[in-house]
Amino acid sequence: MSWLRIVRTSGVCSANADRPSELQNVKIEPSDPSQPGVAERAIDTATDVSRTLTEVSAALQAAVGRLSDAITAARQPGMPLSTISAITREAPLASLCIAFLFGVAIARRR
Repeated sequence: MSWLRIVRTSGVCSANADRPSELQNVKIEPSDPSQPGVAERAIDTATDVSRTLTEVSAALQAAVGRLSDAITAARQPGMPLSTISAITREAPLASLCIAFLFGVAIARRR
């Protein structure tokens, strides 16, 4: 897409006061091809943003997949997350108290 520039070929470029309805001859030439127009720059920017969002989305999906795999592995019988889940099911109030005390200990350390 190239922007067009209106170039005067004959007569005066301003409107003629004597004959306001007179049409003037103009020649349309394409603008300088070495300089991209506003629309081209906007399209390029939108394309760059789209590529960046695609890359970020792919990286986020990969991270979620790794996290899901790690959680699945930690829930296998005998693993720490499985043990904590079983203890929490057996004694939820005691588990809540321990979690609260653990949080208080970490908060005081900072």
